Amino acid sequence: MFIEINNLKKSFGSDSNRVEVLRGVDFSIEKGDICVLLGPSGSGKSTLLNIIGGIDDADAGYISIGGERMADMNEKKLTAYRRKHLGYVFQMYNLIPNLTVRENIEVGAYLSDRPLDVDELLQTLGLYEHRKKLPNQLSGGQQQRTAIGRAIVKNPDILLCDEPTGALDYNTSKDILELIERVNQKYGNTVIMVTHNDAIKDMADIVIRLRDGAVRKSYRNEKKIPARELEW
Repeated sequence: MFIEINNLKKSFGSDSNRVEVLRGVDFSIEKGDICVLLGPSGSGKSTLLNIIGGIDDADAGYISIGGERMADMNEKKLTAYRRKHLGYVFQMYNLIPNLTVRENIEVGAYLSDRPLDVDELLQTLGLYEHRKKLPNQLSGGQQQRTAIGRAIVKNPDILLCDEPTGALDYNTSKDILELIERVNQKYGNTVIMVTHNDAIKDMADIVIRLRDGAVRKSYRNEKKIPARELEW
């Protein structure tokens, strides 16, 4: 398995204020999978994503990426892991307001030893004709496409998406999901996507359903459907 998560635990606070956010989470993901982490607010989805992304530390258990445990990485190696192997897409786009679409994407390219061709990526994202615009000249969907471009131009092994459609309307959400699917198919990145939208699970290779910090159901989707056909 490419990603293995074993008995992962995480708490916040102490003594009477201590809250268990993750309670022994176990699952694995194959290289190139689209994995959906599904559950309501407070189920531990974003905390889990942050630990996979090296932004937060687990209290117990471990994550192994390509056979290497993250807990065994020193700070320098962990920084290199985040920089070279991870792309992160947030619900809020976090674009640099005074940079154009192309320049925002190039920021990601500078972090990689093997970046994708920016012009080709702009075409894939449907942003080539908007490449000279600033973020405030774009629609929400175009801004999210730019954010995906900034993450994917690094050519990361893993693309982490935290509620990537949470701030978008229905049709734009489907456009973004279709784009994530296309990026996965074209570049072979492993995608881990957090969502509370139950319908999105149907486009995933593997579905992890979380509740109260634990995996309630985990399964491989034998009948996944294209993102364009999702309904909610």
